[in-house]
Amino acid sequence: MSSRTAPPNDPADDARPARVTLKQVAEAAGVSLATASYSLNNGGSVGQETRDRVIAVAEQLGYRPNLAAKAMRTGRTGTLGFVLPDLTNPFFPLLAQTVIHAARGEGYGVFLTDSQGSKEAEAQSIDALVRRGVDGVIWFPIDDLPDRQPNLNGVPTVVLDRSLGGFDCVLADFAAGGRLAAECLLAAGHRRIGLITGPLAASSARERADGARETILARGELAWEVEAAFSADLESSVVGLLNQRSATAVIAGADLIAIGVIRALRSAGLRVPQDVSVIGFDNIPWTDLCAPPLTTIELPVPEMGVEAVQQLLRRLRTPEEPRRRIVFDVGLVERASVAAPSTDADKPPAKARRRWFRAGQG
Repeated sequence: MSSRTAPPNDPADDARPARVTLKQVAEAAGVSLATASYSLNNGGSVGQETRDRVIAVAEQLGYRPNLAAKAMRTGRTGTLGFVLPDLTNPFFPLLAQTVIHAARGEGYGVFLTDSQGSKEAEAQSIDALVRRGVDGVIWFPIDDLPDRQPNLNGVPTVVLDRSLGGFDCVLADFAAGGRLAAECLLAAGHRRIGLITGPLAASSARERADGARETILARGELAWEVEAAFSADLESSVVGLLNQRSATAVIAGADLIAIGVIRALRSAGLRVPQDVSVIGFDNIPWTDLCAPPLTTIELPVPEMGVEAVQQLLRRLRTPEEPRRRIVFDVGLVERASVAAPSTDADKPPAKARRRWFRAGQG
């Protein structure tokens, strides 16, 4: 196989439409080059009628801005980076789609990267985005431990779902969500509630657990508490607690965990919600497809994604403004996985009894 270089008069060149230039747009609209540039970049002092005419002419001619030239001229590439922990978790695709669409509406492309739950991969991803020259980064960290300071090299950054000092942050009221989950179960009549937290290295998981625990202890009994990964594949320690049957209801720190709880309870011969009620957190797309459909705490994911983009663009326009911490409300979505405890289920489990027999006795 060989390759060839097309000669200067290759017919293929004639088939390619010539790129429409800004100068051609200006001439067709009857304005100066500067006015055409201001009109298309929403800058300068240009009347709305003139701006509309230039935009209409540009669309008619099929004008497309030369992004490489614009980047050299302005120092901006028109791209943002978005770093996520785990795209296999169904919580994240909706968030990613929201961010991409919101950025596109503002004229930005998005480089999306999945760190797969690895801090090393996360740092490498951020470094690659910075070297690529993105104008800003939206970062959903794996956790928010004190060592979480990657080399962003001064690139404007907004943090999603976590509280990290030195950054604009967009998150939800996770403690209120934990309280809502506990109140839902207490209102249904449950008094012995198990709590499965997400990884406590993340403030969002800690705050969910704190809100739930505080509410349970004020009016009921915390049957047990255990930490788990954001996964439907539960560790044996979690399954062991479920099998003790000491809780009539379970709060899971994420919907994926709740789905794993329902599966484990079913394997143990227990019914949801007749024997054990279950409530999740996030309202991922799968929750209404569970059997039974999952009661959960809903995060306003689309609104949070849009706000992250808007906050990043504000930071790009006014880098000197004070840092913002934007907190969204959460809500309860009631489905079929929560019900009042049965009479038998609400009784504390009987202590194990030993019966002794002597040889030769009937």
